[in-house]
Amino acid sequence: MGPMDEQPPGGQGRPAATDGSLSCYRHPGRGTHIRCTRCERPICPECMVSASVGFQCPDCVRQGSGTGHAPAASRPRTVAGGAMTADPRLVTKILLGINVAVYLAVLAKGNELLDQLLMLGRASLYPGGPPEGVAEGQWYRLLTSMFLHQQMWHILFNMLGLWWLGGPLEAALGRARYLSLYLLSGLAGGALTYWLAAPEQGSLGASGAIYGLFGATAVLMRRLNYDMRPVLVLLAVNLVITFNPWGGIAWQAHVGGLIAGTLITIGMVHAPRERRALVQYGVCALVLVAIIGIVVARTAALT
Repeated sequence: MGPMDEQPPGGQGRPAATDGSLSCYRHPGRGTHIRCTRCERPICPECMVSASVGFQCPDCVRQGSGTGHAPAASRPRTVAGGAMTADPRLVTKILLGINVAVYLAVLAKGNELLDQLLMLGRASLYPGGPPEGVAEGQWYRLLTSMFLHQQMWHILFNMLGLWWLGGPLEAALGRARYLSLYLLSGLAGGALTYWLAAPEQGSLGASGAIYGLFGATAVLMRRLNYDMRPVLVLLAVNLVITFNPWGGIAWQAHVGGLIAGTLITIGMVHAPRERRALVQYGVCALVLVAIIGIVVARTAALT
């Protein structure tokens, strides 16, 4: 690979960003510090194809196969080994759509639907009513609360975070890995809330999953040698808001999602190539086992 401060062959005329990054040859305007190991053109995470050494661009992969199309074993893969797709934001769009649909359903149905879906440890929602919550076997609340919002500002901020962070992560990880990251981060946030918060304290929102995307973004940027200062500053600001003295925020969900998202992404982008699937599945499985263990232990303490 050539020095970072020179334009590579085939990349002449592509301006460098103020942080010293180059512009991807297939996506002008996207800054990157990574170049194809064969032609040395700058490539963004969406265009990176894992090679035996470094990364190659999709054009070089196709040329290396000797045909116009790469064989199955040489098809373009993401930095985490996922398949590259025509729409790298498809899962992000679906998740965003589900969140908006549930928000509109709550507006239409009111508190009745809200009470059925929010994260709740154990409490009687109505005077004289039976106790409800995860401790009563309603484990589904760990999942449904991830897509539940009540205030307009709440869903607006979370969906902006999902769009800004989710799209690049989906492109870099691949759809299946990205979806696993999102869901497990959200579940981890709910599990930590269940463990540490008062059982009667209800919580809702995609914040646990979004904080998982924050952690994943930091790990990915570190892996690709990007300037991490912007995401670290943004994360610090959000953590200050999380622990503000006015309260009202389920900080446990934020911390749980952040920890899970960081650990999962470390396993995904640093897994050795020859054992990539085993390590990636193993890390996700361990996080899921930890979530289940927390829920089981807390349930035993409350019942």
